[in-house]
Amino acid sequence: MNNGVERLSRVRMIADYQFGKGTGKELFPDGSTFQLSRTKRVRQVFYSGQRIVTARAKDGFFTLSIEGASIVHRLLPGKRLRVVVSEEAAPFVEAGKTAFAKHIIEIDPELRAGEEVLVTDQADRLLATGQLLLSPAEILSLDSGAAVDVRVGTASKKEE
Repeated sequence: MNNGVERLSRVRMIADYQFGKGTGKELFPDGSTFQLSRTKRVRQVFYSGQRIVTARAKDGFFTLSIEGASIVHRLLPGKRLRVVVSEEAAPFVEAGKTAFAKHIIEIDPELRAGEEVLVTDQADRLLATGQLLLSPAEILSLDSGAAVDVRVGTASKKEE
């Protein structure tokens, strides 16, 4: 039991650091369960049978499922952690396709390459979650190339 409380405390702390203060408790309510690696490190966190996050082996940060992304999207104000794509790119990104630099309209300037991001349309509707491939300055100055490696889109999740 004590190990579960320690794990919950640890994953909440990581989420607070990665996504902002207070997100850990919302992402991982009491009753969250863990899938562990062979070395007893947290690999995935589940709540009510739904995967919320997966811990990256290389740095311990989290990659979000659509369920986890929708919680973070609801909690974070304004354009934080968001990449906004054009209306013409929205259906493709929502289906789980890569978001390209030429389709990025707006981006949180505080983001860094390699961070987990929320991809939204102009109305701030969550389309997908993925990993930022370039810095915000590079994305806004380029007319070609991949900007966000989309992990899962909201439409591709519905089809599973």
